[in-house]
Amino acid sequence: MIKLGPTLTGSMNVHHLELFYYVARHGGIMPAVRNIPYGIQQPAVSSQIAQLEEYLGATLFQRRPFELTAEGEKLFKYIEPFFASLDKMAVELQGGEVRHIRIGASAIVLRDHLPEVFQAARKKFTGLKLSLREGFPVQLEQLLQNDEIDLAFTLIERKIPAGVQSLTLLELPLVLLVEKNSPIKSAEELWKRDKIDEPLICLPAAESIAKIFQDELQKRHVDWFPAIEASSIELIEAYAANGLGIGVSIAIPRKNTSPKVRTLPLNGFPPLVIGAMWRGRKSPLIEIFLSEAQKRAKQLT
Repeated sequence: MIKLGPTLTGSMNVHHLELFYYVARHGGIMPAVRNIPYGIQQPAVSSQIAQLEEYLGATLFQRRPFELTAEGEKLFKYIEPFFASLDKMAVELQGGEVRHIRIGASAIVLRDHLPEVFQAARKKFTGLKLSLREGFPVQLEQLLQNDEIDLAFTLIERKIPAGVQSLTLLELPLVLLVEKNSPIKSAEELWKRDKIDEPLICLPAAESIAKIFQDELQKRHVDWFPAIEASSIELIEAYAANGLGIGVSIAIPRKNTSPKVRTLPLNGFPPLVIGAMWRGRKSPLIEIFLSEAQKRAKQLT
């Protein structure tokens, strides 16, 4: 049994308690590592939680699958009000403004567009701290649901999860990428064939670009499935430029494609919707980032 009283607060390593708080709150050691607001590795967390359990003489949670034990539930209930209130207290001491935001997006957005948005936001929030996570739309949505990021700039699917808000920023048309010397002049030429022999280069089937493309092919009674599955738009362009197939991509404003490829419009195909997603009410900081992202989107178009 855990004795929660003077002995605990007098002898307990508070850092161990903090680590347990994050593990319990986020449902495991690895999710905790991703959310602890300072650098610490998984082995260190595991070791210090083990020390905490040894001190208490109790197992606090089952590892696989994660589940708090009765003792873990009791300890978490005892320490949660304190650790959960620390951020709120920090905000009050900083003048009532949150100055840390966790943002998830694709590599292209993080590299080419977010720096400008961040610079504008930093002028309005001095001392602004930014945490960045790269991922595909499915991954970003999961991070948002798990409260591991505050804001995602990503593809907006037709169905938005409950409790998640969204804002459309851009609509990008789908295109095909062919090697510059390819005899193919339009996508319509391909749809007229009995069989398309050129290899198709595409993102994984679970990604929105691939879903939209295959759905539209079905409407046209065209069978053409990926021969090369790539993990990024950049890879698709590189392989198409080398004549290894025809790539499915999107027309990104102000992005220079390789001189080794030509772009073929996909007439009649629905666009890819790019936007922002967040949970619950918008904080003033999220409001600023959304406003600056809208300005950036207008510049691009």
